[in-house]
Amino acid sequence: MAESTVTAKGQTTVPADIRALIDAKPGTRLVWSAMPDGTIIVRAKTKSILDMAGMLKAPRGKRVSVEDMNPWR
Repeated sequence: MAESTVTAKGQTTVPADIRALIDAKPGTRLVWSAMPDGTIIVRAKTKSILDMAGMLKAPRGKRVSVEDMNPWR
């Protein structure tokens, strides 16, 4: 189990084995989430939303107009 200490400035070092596991490089962003039970989840933000462009394809023959998508307008 990896462990680190929080400094007086509120900083900590990600342990080397964890950095290697997530392939963290200088500049890798970490996203911190505090759960109601006190658990902390840290995720490496390695991809941009732009990396997902083109992943989904529309089913053939099924086109929907903007008007049909927004019936409340």
